[in-house]
Amino acid sequence: MKTNENEEIEAMAAIFGEEWCIVDACAKTFCIKINDNKEHPKWTIGLQVMLPDEYPETAPPIYQLNAPWLNAQERVDLSNSLEEIYIQNIGESILYLWVEKIRDVLLKKSHMAEPGPDVKKKTEEEDVECEDDFILACQPEYSVKPLDFEIGENQTEIEELPTIDHGIPITDRRSTFQAHLAPVVYPQQVKMVLAKLYENKKIASATHNVYAYRIYCEDRQTFLQDCEDDGETAAGGRLLHLMEILNVRNVMVVVSRWYGGILLGPDRFKHINNCARNILVEKNYTHSLEESSKALGKNKKVRKDKKRSEH
Repeated sequence: MKTNENEEIEAMAAIFGEEWCIVDACAKTFCIKINDNKEHPKWTIGLQVMLPDEYPETAPPIYQLNAPWLNAQERVDLSNSLEEIYIQNIGESILYLWVEKIRDVLLKKSHMAEPGPDVKKKTEEEDVECEDDFILACQPEYSVKPLDFEIGENQTEIEELPTIDHGIPITDRRSTFQAHLAPVVYPQQVKMVLAKLYENKKIASATHNVYAYRIYCEDRQTFLQDCEDDGETAAGGRLLHLMEILNVRNVMVVVSRWYGGILLGPDRFKHINNCARNILVEKNYTHSLEESSKALGKNKKVRKDKKRSEH
């Protein structure tokens, strides 16, 4: 790391204390939580930055903003302000200026006497189209979200951790997607797989870790299945739908996405599903994409024939 970078990072840590966090020192990735008021915060934005080798001489930090309450226009305005600061100070360290600009925006919003943010009021369409829900992993120790699973009466022992395989990453406009796959036959194993994955700091610091699983219950001849968006609205449901189409069973797929600072729009869902589909095919959970497509078409034909016979 260059001397001026070291000095800037040391200064940021000294100024902001616990608010400043190292996500990955080797990758030069850091984050900071910015509030309008330290004592009684109402508005908060998480800023995560990755410092490219060309920073600050010829390239700005790659950044992402974590603030689900920001609407599309507010996000664009704030991003424009940060980029303007960089242009006005090319070759100079700008992290402190960025933080203060964001804090200034929060203070102005607070002084407008608006009610605090209610993330739940956001519609799914806004989340999907604006791509403005980025989970910011900025705690030194990463924790796994609790999953409320009940262990069956006949399951007296916790199953062993399944083998986890990792797919080939897909990169598009600085964002990287990678799938992870594990065989699961009990819901408890889903928690175990997630816990194991989150031991990897790179995976834990991903912007999103979308997952879905399908477990076939032989006694009931039904599927136990669920999914998680992890901030990428509708991504988990789309992933689970793909697994249903491929008719896979007793498997869990997690797709990690590291956001690179450029919005991908609907392409992000394509990459998530492609990563998942590739590893499912590679590990022989479906014989081939062609056979799966034929099976899907056959199922549709059966359903149509059934409807006709009902009339």
